Amino acid sequence: MKLVLFDCDGTLVDSARLIHEVMCRTFAHFGYAHPELAATKSIIGLTLDIAIARIQGKPHADEEAVAMMAYYKSIFQQTRAEAGFEEPLFPGIRALIDEIGPREELLIGAVTGKSRRGLDLILDTHDFRKWFRIGRTADDCPSKPHPAMVTECCDAMGVEPADTLVIGDAIYDMQMAKAAGAKAVGVSWGYASVDLLNAAGADAIVHHPSELLSHIG
Repeated sequence: MKLVLFDCDGTLVDSARLIHEVMCRTFAHFGYAHPELAATKSIIGLTLDIAIARIQGKPHADEEAVAMMAYYKSIFQQTRAEAGFEEPLFPGIRALIDEIGPREELLIGAVTGKSRRGLDLILDTHDFRKWFRIGRTADDCPSKPHPAMVTECCDAMGVEPADTLVIGDAIYDMQMAKAAGAKAVGVSWGYASVDLLNAAGADAIVHHPSELLSHIG
């Protein structure tokens, strides 16, 4: 049995435009200039309060970052409902999940910095819930790159980390996978460069979802 764990933002869905818009509205509400898009992309995957603090150049999430996180969450759904701020699947993801989902020898899950509500929304919107057997979110575990998201999924599914594949677009995904003892596969269609993914410990890099089949088996 093999466990395949997908990151969400930047790996399954292209959510950078939505996340950046909500981040800009949050920063403006608290009297700050809008962050650059590159700064937003660099923190996608982290737990939200840590992500906000990182953009601000703070060493850790303080009370203001927690307050900004709460505001971000309060406006996220309303922003997502506006035209142009959907979270579409990256090209090729639908075909990949439809291919591997029915395989009895595979268990599929998600490890994401999204909230549980955010992950559920993605799974329901794209009709993936029937294939995703396990998931860990920012509501369940410490922020990436802490290995808990991976190790908890492994424990729950009865699969060793050595038999687990973590697929993601962020350096935090690669670092989390390696810390847990799992294989790390980086995707080039997300928000981090291939050079950064390799430096973070990626065992392999793929450039289209179909290429993941050779790593999944």
